[in-house]
Amino acid sequence: MTLRLALGQLNALVGDAAGNVERVLESVGRARDASADLVLFPELVLSGYPPEDLLFHRGFKQDITRALRAVAEAADGIDILLGYPEYLAGSEDGGLFNAAAWCRAGQVVFTHRKHCLPNYGVFDEKRYFTPGTHFDFFEIKGVRCGVLICEDIWQPEPAQRLVELGAELLLVINASPFEQGKQRQREQLLSERARALAVPIVYLNLVGGQDELVFDGQSVVVDAAGEMRLRAPAFTECLAIIEFERNESGELCVRPMDETPQAPLLDVEASTYQALVMGVRDYVRKHRFPGVVLGLSGGIDSALTLAIAVDALGPEQVHAVMMPSRYTSQMSLEDAAQQAAALGVSYDVISIEGIYEASLAALETSFAGRDVDATEENLQSRSRMLILMGLSNKTGRMLLTTGNKSEMAVGYATLYGDMAGGFAPLKDCNKLWVYRLAAYRNGLSPVIPQRVLDRPPSAELRPDQKDEDSLPPYSVLDAILECFIEHDLSVEDIVARGFDRPTVLRVLSMVQRNEYKRRQAPPGVRVSRRAFGRDWRYPITNGYRP
Repeated sequence: MTLRLALGQLNALVGDAAGNVERVLESVGRARDASADLVLFPELVLSGYPPEDLLFHRGFKQDITRALRAVAEAADGIDILLGYPEYLAGSEDGGLFNAAAWCRAGQVVFTHRKHCLPNYGVFDEKRYFTPGTHFDFFEIKGVRCGVLICEDIWQPEPAQRLVELGAELLLVINASPFEQGKQRQREQLLSERARALAVPIVYLNLVGGQDELVFDGQSVVVDAAGEMRLRAPAFTECLAIIEFERNESGELCVRPMDETPQAPLLDVEASTYQALVMGVRDYVRKHRFPGVVLGLSGGIDSALTLAIAVDALGPEQVHAVMMPSRYTSQMSLEDAAQQAAALGVSYDVISIEGIYEASLAALETSFAGRDVDATEENLQSRSRMLILMGLSNKTGRMLLTTGNKSEMAVGYATLYGDMAGGFAPLKDCNKLWVYRLAAYRNGLSPVIPQRVLDRPPSAELRPDQKDEDSLPPYSVLDAILECFIEHDLSVEDIVARGFDRPTVLRVLSMVQRNEYKRRQAPPGVRVSRRAFGRDWRYPITNGYRP
């Protein structure tokens, strides 16, 4: 007996049930050509993940019903297992499940309903789905297969129950978003589960960008001893083939196929950079923008953003604009031009002096008797926004913002100025990570001038300005922010780690005061344990003081 499986690691588009069916059926055809007995697809692949409140729309429900029927009809000579939202017949409001359908000979012959509904971090499944309660396995070619969906494998009970019932192979379909270090956690968990239960596990993950989330693929198969036998590539659609056969003792063994080479486990810099590239590419392409425009200042943040945009979309779809003012250094002008040339993007230099001077003149009477302060700095940033948004509107290209997580945290950014735009690639990368990723990208090919990495960061909105005039050193700032944002540590906890109490209080106060800015910021790629956006829900108006 040989059981051949095909793992369809697909990039689905939320809401596009018809398009997702086309992707599924194309992969079914390739799996059939490869003589697979069963082809698997990710969690909620028909709807895309997460479908959120689209699930409440009756028209969307009808789309899903048609899509599932089309997939079942394609199950001719090959079985298909895939995820979809199941609307229980006859129920107007309650019977909605995150389900997996096993299709055979034109019908859905087996259904597994997700038992463990995550409701933490970026997940909100209890808002939409009812948990499943039934456990059973399904047979193919004499192999008893237990089906699980994503969170089901992270909790011990569902897999244990299936094995107790007689399942000898676990098939897990997933929509597990990327997070730094998450793949190692997945593989360790799967290895431990397989060893404890003495069964092989097939873990199939979604791939692609969806708003703030990026799904990294990296589907894996582990044998009953917990050994890794297959790892699909990261951030890439693929159809991976693997076989199972029984040994002389009747045990189910894994036999990888030569046509499915083992992909490497990426280090944290490579995986983070690729997540940012995929997040930008899919956001732009799924929204059908013809390209992007961004401000290139000669600083590290815009330099890294430009490199990511070119790697995601190609230079022909990227337009960079240097917008100098009276405070822009010659070094910035030279470095921006050098990088634009190195990456081959279209590049303009448009001065903001005329817009800035006109703004000051218009406000002269209203500003009379008041000292120069951050207002004049913000006017420069908003002058640049007028140019960039004008180019975006005229060309249809989306504006990328270039700010990082450190700036978003403490409000070191101008609302309706450098925060304006459609997507923020570095929104979840603090300043130290920006430098790490820039160094990583230059290690692939030197596209960011070394002076950009070496010079002290500056907004260049006043003479001789440096970021550290207004902020603690980034080595201190980023460490405090990580303690507070990603680990919810108190002031006492952070001080106990060796940080100065007044500095801690100052940083946490800035984070709180600037929640209103973050609510108006564009979405960006989530890569850390906790990003501003889906899994950060602090009230704007609140009386709590650290």
